[in-house]
Amino acid sequence: MYVKQSTEFWKNVIFVDESKYNIFGSDGKQKVWHTPNIALHIKNLRPTVKYGGANQLVWDCMASSGVGNLLFIDGTMNKYVYLDILKRNLKQSASNLGISRHFKFYQDNDPKHTADICKLWVLYHCPGVIKTSAQSPDINPIEHVWDYLQLKINEHNISNKQELRKHLTEEWTKISGSFCAKLIKSMSNQLREVIKCKGGPTRY
Repeated sequence: MYVKQSTEFWKNVIFVDESKYNIFGSDGKQKVWHTPNIALHIKNLRPTVKYGGANQLVWDCMASSGVGNLLFIDGTMNKYVYLDILKRNLKQSASNLGISRHFKFYQDNDPKHTADICKLWVLYHCPGVIKTSAQSPDINPIEHVWDYLQLKINEHNISNKQELRKHLTEEWTKISGSFCAKLIKSMSNQLREVIKCKGGPTRY
């Protein structure tokens, strides 16, 4: 549906999601040793655990022009918490990113995101929404921002959650618009790759 859209189309999309960053140990991702060219084979990939452990859960967003708000989440993340986050951060971030008048909203199909109260708010407060099917693969480029942020966090010697928050905030604000723009520029190619791989893992 969106594969033929130009880079200009994607420049007005604001991408949101949640991620976690650990103080110690694994973030839930598992490394797989493999020979060259088979890293993306289905059997060599394992699902990740999105939340859990000694970590800080965050909500964040991005667009082609840069990153938006970074919000720390404590306690249970449910549809009511998510709705409150959208109310307090989405429009503000879109405005700061220079796309407030015509932005299009992208989120994955997490049950909290697709709860009726959240869908209703999005319907009335977002100029446009990127629609995805229930089982569609997640094409959110913000995951690459997370990977980059985690690399920067790993450069610090962090001993407690307060320090983790401090460095997350500092490194988040350093992420450049040019870095985000490169990710958005690849969206059409990423969608073509998803179609080619029939929804399986891609190199993006």
